[in-house]
Amino acid sequence: MTELILSRLQFAVITSYHFLFVPLTLGLGVLVAMMETWYVKTGNETYKKMTKFWGKLFLINFAMGVVTGIVQEFQFGMNWSEYSRFVGDIFGAPLAIEALVAFFLESTFLGLWVFGWDKLSKKVHLITIWIVAISSNISAFFILVANSFMQEPVGYILRNGRAEMTDFLAVITNPHVIYQFPHTVLSGFVTAGFFVMGVSAYHLLKRSHLDVFRRSFHMAVIFAFISTLGVAGVGHIQGMHLVESQPMKMAAAEAHWETENPAGLSLYASIDEQGQKNNFEIKIPGMLSFLSYNSFTGEVKGIHELQNSAVQEYGPGNYVPPVASLFWSFRIMLTAGMWLVLMALLGLYFYKTKVYEQNTLFLKLLLWTIPVPYIANIAGWFLAEVGRQPWIVYGLQRVEHGVSTSVSMFSMLIAFVGFMLVYAALAAADLYLMVKFIKKGPEEANVDEHLNSEVKGASLWT
Repeated sequence: MTELILSRLQFAVITSYHFLFVPLTLGLGVLVAMMETWYVKTGNETYKKMTKFWGKLFLINFAMGVVTGIVQEFQFGMNWSEYSRFVGDIFGAPLAIEALVAFFLESTFLGLWVFGWDKLSKKVHLITIWIVAISSNISAFFILVANSFMQEPVGYILRNGRAEMTDFLAVITNPHVIYQFPHTVLSGFVTAGFFVMGVSAYHLLKRSHLDVFRRSFHMAVIFAFISTLGVAGVGHIQGMHLVESQPMKMAAAEAHWETENPAGLSLYASIDEQGQKNNFEIKIPGMLSFLSYNSFTGEVKGIHELQNSAVQEYGPGNYVPPVASLFWSFRIMLTAGMWLVLMALLGLYFYKTKVYEQNTLFLKLLLWTIPVPYIANIAGWFLAEVGRQPWIVYGLQRVEHGVSTSVSMFSMLIAFVGFMLVYAALAAADLYLMVKFIKKGPEEANVDEHLNSEVKGASLWT
């Protein structure tokens, strides 16, 4: 049991740390490509300064994401070899495509973009950054295909105690990934939008490089506003799908113990997990039914009924995930999302009325809002992964059956401590480089040479 806890803890820490970099990569790559598009289209040197400044931050973030992402795949052979043995034929295929196609495209054309400013034509150079941005999101798609099989297995058969792929098309068109992919990508766009808005707010408060950061703010606030609405819409549709495909996850996220029709949504609940009840709750009548079916009537199954159904289908056991932590992580995600929608709306209003530069309180709030999308992202993934418990592959393999049997607790402990120390060093390096370049702002001269040297320096850190 201790080996299982260590394996889960190590995977949780490494995955959460890695995912700090992924959303910004997905969104900032697109924003940088948009900035360079405007430079090529207009010939305005301000857009070139914007492209190179935000490109530096993208490169630092990308380097950290690559390093921490590579470790992810090694874990499947180190601590989760029984899982890899069970589902490797399916899980490995999308990960191989991601590495051999999307990641190689992304890395190759990123190199061409970094070192090709004076060697490629403007249009060819622009194409390279768009390939980087698109490849980053293609990479995310295939990783999410692998994750979606764990959430909703499709296109497989069980043979000789292993899951084997029978339909690759079914795997890559998994209903789960149809909703999860746009939700993840749009969350990345939101993260990038508020990152650019927050950093722009910092320089607007300092009254430095106003030409660059006024335009950056304008582009980011529109990008963030559209993306926040997209996340909310796709998230609602994804939730409706999960009510059908993973009803226990959604019931736990709502601390919904008893089947109801119509079902109320709990705004607050004092949850007694041992007694399997809520001691006190504040509910909106019919709202949970509406979120589940777009109707204020409709039966939403409770945890007790779902537990009994799971016992009948899979045998004796506890199939209820940790309710209190899921309930509050869901509300942290929703609260953060509502705050981001509000800030995007205010940003649009203040920009249209041309008072955003004078509103120092709003600019300071934007600066402090930079971490909020990250909090929402981690809370959302906590809900997605912990809500699947006790399954590592939903309905097929329990978590305790996926952990390695040949790795000692001592080895796991050493690996966990080692990863924590290395990741702490990486976090310090990332924070140092990010803060350094954000404070410095756009370079006025010799930008290409400085950028190339700093990229090489950043690679030494990682």
